Amino acid sequence: MDRFGETKKAGLLGIAGNLFLLIIKATVGFIFKSQSMIADAANSAGDIFASLMTFIGNKIASEPQDNSHNFGHGKAEYIFSLLIAISMVLISFKLLYDAIYTLIYGSKLTFSWLLVIVCLVTIITKFLLFLYTSKLSKKYTNILLDSNKKDHRNDCITTCFTLVSILLTLVNIYWFDGMVGIGISVWICLTGAKIFIESYNVLMDISIDEKTAELILDLAHNYEEIQKLDKIASSPVGYKYIVFLTIYVDGNMSTFESHKLADQLERDVGAIEKVYKAVVHVNPITI
Repeated sequence: MDRFGETKKAGLLGIAGNLFLLIIKATVGFIFKSQSMIADAANSAGDIFASLMTFIGNKIASEPQDNSHNFGHGKAEYIFSLLIAISMVLISFKLLYDAIYTLIYGSKLTFSWLLVIVCLVTIITKFLLFLYTSKLSKKYTNILLDSNKKDHRNDCITTCFTLVSILLTLVNIYWFDGMVGIGISVWICLTGAKIFIESYNVLMDISIDEKTAELILDLAHNYEEIQKLDKIASSPVGYKYIVFLTIYVDGNMSTFESHKLADQLERDVGAIEKVYKAVVHVNPITI
């Protein structure tokens, strides 16, 4: 299965898993008045939206280039990851308000082993989803997969704290429930902000990373015919980049030879993982 097929599968699994968790967490959270569990349920609702955005964004990004989109539809991944980030931040504000309210006016949490079971089911489900998306995100460079991976990881950690807050009620410690709600909301907000910045940078045409730029320069310097090289210019198209290079060669070199050199350099640079296409412009230099 290819990159887009795997991402589609991950999105569908995320929707199914999070829908299941939303139902059980919201049900027991409201029954037993656990603020941290309700916050966890709201987080699952956000996760369903994130998985849905992953599915839709991946479907659009998988479309090949056409006359209207000469470099494909790769940036759709970043547009939809931006929507995921915004939804996470908005949810975090609502959860923060509810958690602070609970902390001030007291928790009405009623202990139940059913709450404990739901936490354990959530942790196991999310950990398995994390392992799956983590494996895919290492195999494919995809911000949607990376966003989902971080989301599943965050859920494992926050639900562990939810479990602790529930168990503490056995010894009459109720304030921790509200504190966990606050912690979850802050965590969601920070994660959303990080995804937002990463997506925003690509949509605003951030340059290729320095490590890859140095790799391109080293490759170009291996050509004895290239006597001078201008600074690299680049523009992202999804998770890859179009790279523009201006090289200077001996002015006495024939047009055929100089363009043959440029074509070879384009092929070599284009073979680099993060490069979608290389465009090389040749200028003569007088010796």
